Amino acid sequence: MVEVSSWGMLGSWEHEVLALSDRHHVVHQLKSSRSGIAHGMGRSYGDVCLNPGGVLWKTTELDRFISLDESTGRLVCEAGVLLRDIQRLVIPRGWILPVTPGTQLVTVGGAIANDVHGKNHHMFSTFGDHVRGIILVRTDGTIIECGPDFQTEWFSATVGGLGLTGVITEAEIQLRKVSGPWLDAETLPYANLNEFFQLANASETEWEHTVSWIDCLSGKNARGIFMRANPINLINHPEPKSHKRTIRFVPPVSLVNHLTLRPFNAAYFNFKKRQAGKRIVHYEPFFYPLDNLLEWNRMYGPHGFYQYQSVVPLKVGNDAVQAMLREIKKTGEGSFLAVLKTFGDRQSVGMMSFPRQGVTMALDFPNQGDKTLKLFASLDAIVREAGGRIYLAKDARMSRDLFETGYPRLNEFLHYRDLGISSAMSRRLIGS
Repeated sequence: MVEVSSWGMLGSWEHEVLALSDRHHVVHQLKSSRSGIAHGMGRSYGDVCLNPGGVLWKTTELDRFISLDESTGRLVCEAGVLLRDIQRLVIPRGWILPVTPGTQLVTVGGAIANDVHGKNHHMFSTFGDHVRGIILVRTDGTIIECGPDFQTEWFSATVGGLGLTGVITEAEIQLRKVSGPWLDAETLPYANLNEFFQLANASETEWEHTVSWIDCLSGKNARGIFMRANPINLINHPEPKSHKRTIRFVPPVSLVNHLTLRPFNAAYFNFKKRQAGKRIVHYEPFFYPLDNLLEWNRMYGPHGFYQYQSVVPLKVGNDAVQAMLREIKKTGEGSFLAVLKTFGDRQSVGMMSFPRQGVTMALDFPNQGDKTLKLFASLDAIVREAGGRIYLAKDARMSRDLFETGYPRLNEFLHYRDLGISSAMSRRLIGS
């Protein structure tokens, strides 16, 4: 038994860890195993990738590239391949992953199971929208090949299906053409939420990537920094130097607290404001700003942290975000990893996928026990009233009723559930 935690470090629990290293032998391993859940890099914040007291099927050794057609951009690889390794293989060959999340240190299987999204949802939807085929192994030994054009219901259940339909062993992905690793980026400070929504709306047709940082402690006006970018063709542009740093230990208390938050947010806003304007940037620091600070989750101290990410419909987005920011200010809580962006009018392929047209806000909070959970109950009420939902890849405490309300296709999804698979999240929200 090995103690395993997720990225939020809210606790550490004993698991039996079984490494999957040969995709041809996974059937035998699952059939001879107790109930388990696939576990990749463990970058989910909550309990979707945990199974306390049970089995984790570790997939990171399923890390082989199977084929790449450089004329069509079709990539076939095992489920444990990292998005980082795909990018570094294919970008020099004129291709790129159409969609990636805020870190590239996740596996292909994890990206599919959580149907991750990026900064370009309004143009390219979610990761699952670019998957052309999946090989899924069930715990009874059944092997299911599915995709958007064959066994479509199995595909829809597995994309965003939280690993509960089986273990993905390999996937075929359609890459997109790209001229290189460079982006033409622009940074724009905004003074309030009205300005944010104006920028988001104005940027949607002309800019592929849009995202903003919001100062959740700045009061009624909710200032922030809006960033947008497009791919650009540059030849012989010097590669940026990588300056990776590591937080080498867990401090005795969270470095994110009421003494540090306000000055940090003010300093960050003013620093970015001085950088306003256009510049050429490499894709890695723009897409994955925290990947250069290794083990950054340690800064929240021994009790870990929660991430609260919601999406609410656009028509009530301004009011709902304002209401959430008021609740945060009222409790004295706060976040400096605060992301605000809009999702486009794109229908997700997955039955249980998180993105929907609307505005999404993601906030990190140090775990202060009941005080933090009380704040989340207030935020939940706002999300519920707005007709929104919470992102399952980030969640560690949502109630079952909010889950069922936010994911109306749950009963349809349950028909494809593999009963030999269980996670802490599935037991909390589904009951098994």
